[in-house]
Amino acid sequence: MTEVIAVFDIGKTNKKILLFDNQFKIVHQHEGKFPVVKDDDGFECDDIELITDWIRKSLEDLIANDQYNLVGVNFTTYGASLMFLDKEGKRLTPVYNYLKEISPAVQEELFEEYGGQHEFCRKTASPALGLLLNSGIQILWLKKEKPEKYDPARSILHFPQYLSYSLTKEIVSEPTSIGCHTFMWDFDQMKYHRWLNDKGIQLPDPVTNDTTFTVNVSGKELQVGTGIHDSSASLVPYLKGSTKNFILVSTGTWCINMNPFNMEPLTAEQLDQDCLCFLTPNKEQVKSSRLFMGHFHEVWAEKLAKYFKVPDDNFKTIGYDKRLIDSLQSRFGKSVYFPEGKESFERGLEEVDPGIFENYHEAYTKLMIDLTALCVTSIQLVIPANDETEILYVTGGFARNPIFIVLLKSGFPDKKVLISEIDNASALGTALVIEHVFSDKVGSKPDLNIDSDG
Repeated sequence: MTEVIAVFDIGKTNKKILLFDNQFKIVHQHEGKFPVVKDDDGFECDDIELITDWIRKSLEDLIANDQYNLVGVNFTTYGASLMFLDKEGKRLTPVYNYLKEISPAVQEELFEEYGGQHEFCRKTASPALGLLLNSGIQILWLKKEKPEKYDPARSILHFPQYLSYSLTKEIVSEPTSIGCHTFMWDFDQMKYHRWLNDKGIQLPDPVTNDTTFTVNVSGKELQVGTGIHDSSASLVPYLKGSTKNFILVSTGTWCINMNPFNMEPLTAEQLDQDCLCFLTPNKEQVKSSRLFMGHFHEVWAEKLAKYFKVPDDNFKTIGYDKRLIDSLQSRFGKSVYFPEGKESFERGLEEVDPGIFENYHEAYTKLMIDLTALCVTSIQLVIPANDETEILYVTGGFARNPIFIVLLKSGFPDKKVLISEIDNASALGTALVIEHVFSDKVGSKPDLNIDSDG
């Protein structure tokens, strides 16, 4: 029988279970489909009963399967969602959707009381994202708007910890969930912000993510982890597998740049430019910046394809052409699509005439020149004065874009730009933090699947 760790990867859209062996290879995975339900205000949210029932049934099936010897379980989920429990440990609330709109007065009162928005956001390393995306606001909102649910609450857990609690009945917190745009963590003091205590809100002290609890499921003893926030989980394979200091450039709809080796405090100016801080499982700061690069690309690529009457995915055929890039940079000099940086995206859409280019090839190549320049600027925001990083690991869709990769190398001539094709990085990181549960730890370092020629 193969010893395995089961990871439940619970995203907004996809819910998966993955089994990792002791070399951290995926030996089985399955995706479940879950219809959404409505919360007490009629807003869509995840069906927590369905999810926890699925988790327990999946574990029972695994235990009964003589192909695997299940030894550990852990969870990774999206952030910004809390669960409120009464004194008997029963749920008082649904898993409120972090896209739910609430009155801005809730956060404005907090800012006013604790030094103003700029200082409060700087100290908590959390941009004011609105809605319920700053999960600390969810506590104040529930306290103010739904006292019948808040007043009986004796425990408050982030979503990953609630899923762990559903098996262990242990009330714990951990660094990665409370250190991600929550308004809860004081990065100056590296502890909970005092507003929580001032308002009588008691949260469990964070334990490290390698903490596990022994649980009996269907007669089988399992080690169950505390759960981990998905963004920080995606960093774990690189923290464990890389021998050099690095920046992770995770590309997709959002390009998230994470530097776990930048200990400089976050500034108000960086916050204004869409920077924030995460925490690693070891409670260390990860300075991060983000750029809506995939969205910018998608909208412009569609517009260019329509204008030049080519298929929407024609950009996949465009390779790196140094002569063309040199010519375009000579002709235009500055950004065409983003005349005043990323904030001018909408203006560019309205004002830029694709007819200034001779063909689709030229137009798309210039788009990638301008997008990569925005990305370089975004990455530079997380590079400290005394920079010791040597590598940029690039993952996601843009890692397969040859123009982006070559121009990124030009933007950082003193660093190696390496393409890493780790599949299911968040799930892998979630398994790695509890690797000690294996009786034979063969895979102490993950294979980063790095293409050094990227």
